[in-house]
Amino acid sequence: MRHTISILVENKFGVLTRIAGMFSGRGFNIDTLNVGPTLDPSASRMTIVTRGDDKVLEQVTKQLEKLVDVIEVQDFRDEEYVDRELVLLRVSANSKTRAEVMQICDIFRAKIIDVQPNKLAIEITGTETKISKFLSLMDTFGIEDVTRTGKVALARVE
Repeated sequence: MRHTISILVENKFGVLTRIAGMFSGRGFNIDTLNVGPTLDPSASRMTIVTRGDDKVLEQVTKQLEKLVDVIEVQDFRDEEYVDRELVLLRVSANSKTRAEVMQICDIFRAKIIDVQPNKLAIEITGTETKISKFLSLMDTFGIEDVTRTGKVALARVE
């Protein structure tokens, strides 16, 4: 099963290494990892996406909660959170294909952030499904480079 885990940690040296080590020590590969600051300058939020057995991941979550530098751990379930990913890509686009690429960008609400004679740099944000569909359409034009942030997630609050 796929898990999205949000971990609030203290901004200290070595925290990322200890948390990544906890996952690798249990045989879990991290699909995506994103770390960024929060409103509190002494804390950061880590969003980790991994695949694995529910019971074993529950143990990892409990062990994460015991780490000194960990403030809070949330293992998000479906419908409990919203998520987004940012992707930057460079795609081939000559005078014949440029209009079609721009039309697809409009449909997906992607932004063209750089224009070169035979290339376009594009920024798109969205869910994993939206990003995958967009990339498959862009692949027909020739994707030359891609950079992905990985998922960031925020709990839904009622």
